[in-house]
Amino acid sequence: MVSFFSKKIFLVDLLEGFVDIHNHILPGIDDGAKTVDDSIEILKGFSEFGVHNFIATPHIMHNYYDNTPATIAKSLNQLRTALSKNKLNTISVDASAEHMIDDNFEAILENKSIMPLRKDHLLIEMSYLQRPINFDEAIVSIAHNRYFPVLAHPERYNFLHARNQKYGEFKKQGILFQLNMLSLSEFYGKDVQKMAFRLLDEDMIDFLGSDVHNISQLSALKQITIPKKKKPIIEAIIEGTVLRFL
Repeated sequence: MVSFFSKKIFLVDLLEGFVDIHNHILPGIDDGAKTVDDSIEILKGFSEFGVHNFIATPHIMHNYYDNTPATIAKSLNQLRTALSKNKLNTISVDASAEHMIDDNFEAILENKSIMPLRKDHLLIEMSYLQRPINFDEAIVSIAHNRYFPVLAHPERYNFLHARNQKYGEFKKQGILFQLNMLSLSEFYGKDVQKMAFRLLDEDMIDFLGSDVHNISQLSALKQITIPKKKKPIIEAIIEGTVLRFL
């Protein structure tokens, strides 16, 4: 899939052996895959460019997606059963969650109802409209419970774009950053793409994830090209993601 006539390369050409730590491939429990068939279609699409390992991260969002370890485990088991029936034994799916920092977050954290990535990393998100008033307290609580906070798609919080110093403040708080692959294109808009490359250039991105919800987003991901000069930066982040979460 290499582009021979430009100075850009396709992102998917760098992803063989990747571990996708942020996606919505579990069926029927959030705004991602609606059915098991949808999930299988997405996973087969990833297999085409060598991605076989996934940590599914359905939303846990109070009063919207009130998922629990039990509901997530049920959906995961349905998907694993379907993978087995379809003889897709090279695909490995585990489960975590994308936790909204909302008025219920600290309660589920204290009750041990959270779903960490590989035991000690916690994928979190916040509203796209404004920073939650309990954000700092939540980060302290996450650290107190011996988890590393991983902020999903920091480039997508448009209210932060005019307050760039906040990104540095978050890093000083020990927050790790996970970039969305689709943000390397104009999929979410030019401003998000610009911030994505800025965060890459400033060495703030720790991990990469697809955040894929459906097959159309996967199709968009397959079309993403990156400048060759960005290849070493992105390859290093891919390698770091695999080393941490495989």
